[in-house]
Order: sequence, then structure tokens, then C-alpha cells
Amino acid sequence: MTSRPDPQSTALWCSGWYQFARALASPNFGQRPAGAPIDLIVLHSISLPPGQYGGGEVQQLFTNTLDWNAHPYFKTLEGLAVSSHFYIRRQGELWQFVSCDHRAWHAGASHYRGRGDCNDDSIGIELEGLEGEPFEPAQYEALGALCAAIAQHYPVQHIAGHEHIAPGRKQDPGPGFDWRALRQILAWPTECFPA
Repeated sequence: MTSRPDPQSTALWCSGWYQFARALASPNFGQRPAGAPIDLIVLHSISLPPGQYGGGEVQQLFTNTLDWNAHPYFKTLEGLAVSSHFYIRRQGELWQFVSCDHRAWHAGASHYRGRGDCNDDSIGIELEGLEGEPFEPAQYEALGALCAAIAQHYPVQHIAGHEHIAPGRKQDPGPGFDWRALRQILAWPTECFPA
């Protein structure tokens, strides 16, 4: 981790877009508050419908093109306008929906590091999966590479799950996520991770 952008990392980024991600722009984003440090990565899990993998429904949700009538569960999401910066599929395929320079709508009501509204100063990463279930080795590999690239370009100091920034309201990525494996991949100081 670095406290300022690494000049070599600029080749990996263009206006907040990561060159190794498949870009699909979401309309669901906004400006970050002036002076907000981008120092937190928030991990989530998602699958649509829950427990089903491999379709394009997550991409459709983040781009406001999901057919609410295509599945009964989708009716519970109707009208929801959300996004995440990144999405990692089960096989490790990486998508990006919002420039990391902008504020994605992934955290909701949240509080961490003594600050509220974590959307203001965080980068959100969704893992294709169901909270409580294990994730794939390819996802950890892609996640590790992505987090390292983010930390080379932004002043990241913390990484947490949605469950840590919105306790009692959210449980993802859940007990199936292997935090120890991610710590070993990244080799970041212990204080960067949730207690």
C-alpha cells in the first residue's frame, strides 16, 4: 500500500477506469465530496436471482435494464438504483461500472473508521456469490490483483465487508468469505482489515 499514487500505476488507470476490467458504464453514480480521501475498499456479495450464477442480471441491475418481471425475486428490487465500482464473476472475470474517481451507490446507510456514508470515500467490489457460501479461488486471485492495483493508485488504508460498515443491516460477503486468504494474498498490515 502507498499513501500517494504510484506513477507506474497510471498506465493501469484512465480517469478512474481500470484497464483490466470489462467496462459497462452505470448511470448510478455521483461526484465525491470535495477532499474525500478514497481510502476504503468495501467487499460485497451478489447473485441474481439469489444463488444463481452466470447470467447477466447483475450487470442489468447496475445499468437499470433489469426486467423486473423476469423473476419473482426481481419484483423486490423494482425501482432500485444501485451500482458498484467492480464486479468479480465466479471464474474471476472482472467488470467495472463506475469510475473509481466517482461515488458509486453500493454502501447505503453505513459507518466505518469514525465516518458515515461510506459511499463518499470508498470503492465497492461485488463478488458473485451468496452470503455465507464459499467463493472461488479465481475470485480471490482477481480480487487480490484488483485491490493491489487500487492501492497503488488511491490512498487505501482499510478494507472491510458490507457487514462491517452496516452491521445488523447487511451480512455480506458473510462467513463464507475467507479473510485470512485475502490477507495472505495482499500482505497488508493487520490493521487494514476488520478486527
